[in-house]
Amino acid sequence: MKKTILQLALGSLVLAGIASCTPIKKGEYASGSATIFCDDGFKNILEEEIEVFEYTYPQASILPFYVSEQGAIDTLLANGTTAIVVTKELSKEQIQYMKSKYKRIVRQDPIAVDAVALIINKDNPVNSLSMEEVKQIMNGEITKWSQLAANDTASIRIVFDNAGSSTVSYLREKFLPEGKTISEVANAYAQENNAQVFDIVKSNPEVLGVISVSWLGDDLSAAKKVPVEIRNTQYQNENDTVATNLTTEVKILKISNPTEDNDYSLVAYEPYQAYIYSGDYPLVRKVYFVSTASGSTVMNSFYQFVRGFVGQKIISKTGILPYKMNPRVVQVI
Repeated sequence: MKKTILQLALGSLVLAGIASCTPIKKGEYASGSATIFCDDGFKNILEEEIEVFEYTYPQASILPFYVSEQGAIDTLLANGTTAIVVTKELSKEQIQYMKSKYKRIVRQDPIAVDAVALIINKDNPVNSLSMEEVKQIMNGEITKWSQLAANDTASIRIVFDNAGSSTVSYLREKFLPEGKTISEVANAYAQENNAQVFDIVKSNPEVLGVISVSWLGDDLSAAKKVPVEIRNTQYQNENDTVATNLTTEVKILKISNPTEDNDYSLVAYEPYQAYIYSGDYPLVRKVYFVSTASGSTVMNSFYQFVRGFVGQKIISKTGILPYKMNPRVVQVI
C-alpha cells in the first residue's frame, strides 16, 4: 500500500473522527463520520450504498478510499479504519491480533458473490474461452490470439487493475503455480484501477481485460440517472432480484468449465447473476464487509444497512449477486 494513501486516511480520521460515540438504541442509526477502505473493484457498489445511506440518514457521513485489497487489509490491521470491503476473511490470527492490540472485535459477513469477468474489444473475433485456456493464458503458454482460433496474430496483452487487487489475487491463486505472479507473465500490464482497464479494452483489440463484473452492469448506470430519493423508494419497494443487463461497450467472454460434475459440458456462460447463482459461470468469489466498529457507531449502522434489504437490493443492480437474495431470471441474452 502506498504511504500517501495511509497518511491521507489517518489525516481524515483526525479531522472527521471514526464515528460518533453517542449511544443509540437497537434499531436506530448513528450520526457522525467514518472511513471505509474498499478494493477498487467494488467502487460502483460502495458509491451507491453510501449515497442511498447518507440520503436516508442525513446526519451520517461515510468517507470511502478505493485502494488495492491488500492495502485495505493493511489499513484495518493498522487500526487506520474500522471497515473494509474485500474478498478475503481475516484469519484467526488477524482477528486475535485486532482484539489483543486494539481491543477491536472483528465482524465479517459476505455481502455479495462477485464474478471475475474477462473482457475484450468488440472487434476481437473470440467469443469464449475454456478454463484450461484461461489457465494457459495466465501462465504465458498461450500468447497470441491466433492460438484461440482467431485470425489476428497479435500478442495477447493481459491488462488488470493493480498488482495488489482482489482480481489479480484470485487469478493467481486459481491458475498460477505457488510463488508465481501474473505481473511476471510476458505482455501483462497493471493499471491504476478498473476504469482504466475498461477504457483500454474499448480502444485496443489485442487486449484481454480482467475486471469485476460489477463494473459491467448497465442497470446501476441507468439507476444513477434517477434522483436518489426515487431510487431509495424503488430499492425499498421492489421485491424481485432480476438478472441485470451487461454493457455492450465491450465483449464479455463466455467461459466453459468441462468437469466430471457437468458431464464435461463445453457450454460456455457469461457472468450473469443467474449463472453466478447456479454455479455455471466458474470465476466467482465472495465479497466480505469486514468491520471492527462498535455497536453505537455510524460505521456499524452502515454495516447493518449494507447487509439489510435495501443494501442487498442495491447490490442486485450492479450485476453481481447479492449474498442474501436469490435471483429470478428474466433475461440473460
